[in-house]
Amino acid sequence: MVLNPFSMQGKVGIVAGLANQDSIAFGCAQALHHAGAECLVTYASPKAEKFITPLISTMGEPELLLCDVQHDDQLDALFARAKERWGRIDFVVHSIAYAPFDDLHGRVVDCSKEGFALAMDISCHSFIRMAKHAEPLMKEGGALFNMTYYGAEKVVDNYNLMGPVKAALESATRYMAAELGPQGIRVHAVSPGAIRTRAASGLKAFNELAHDGETRSPLRRLASVQDVGNAVVYLASDAGASLTGLTHYVDAGHHLRF
Repeated sequence: MVLNPFSMQGKVGIVAGLANQDSIAFGCAQALHHAGAECLVTYASPKAEKFITPLISTMGEPELLLCDVQHDDQLDALFARAKERWGRIDFVVHSIAYAPFDDLHGRVVDCSKEGFALAMDISCHSFIRMAKHAEPLMKEGGALFNMTYYGAEKVVDNYNLMGPVKAALESATRYMAAELGPQGIRVHAVSPGAIRTRAASGLKAFNELAHDGETRSPLRRLASVQDVGNAVVYLASDAGASLTGLTHYVDAGHHLRF
């Protein structure tokens, strides 16, 4: 019998950052469930509960946990629960980013020290912290994912502060891949184009950026959160076993046009 290398049957892990049905985390949790995986899914604020509770059945009835990555006790509790439930994890999806409104909408040279530090902590260093928690639970290897954007590589109008922050995240991805590779742990950055998520709506002139993607990308459309989830399934499965340290563009080819 030939096993399906794209199957996630028997795999277990964490998807962090669910806010609503437009969240990339939702697309990832859905796709992982459909491929056979079992997930713990996190959300950052009790305010999100009314938006995410109706989604539970479409994600395979995952266990939902409150986890604000700024609170170490909540992060500790998340991985303690994973260890208690499974004794291991095979994947972690980090779909979390934040920057204060004023810092995000201003020039990079005008951003505050506090705003820059907060954006870096939530959007970048929390991924490193999650990897540190995950490492001892990935004794048979695994895969770690974060979400980035083309503005990390090139200047994109109005992406502002998040450009340097995502550049740091992509660099961390490469270093972590080199450090964790000997243990069989793969690390990837996934780079969707403009997607109409709640976080993206905070960007100045986001609608213009989305329109550009719809009209100028080679596929003449935006990627969906399900497209991102399907890419994560491929990379987390045995089919992606030889890949690590990469930035994967899931943007209908829009990065070719910048």
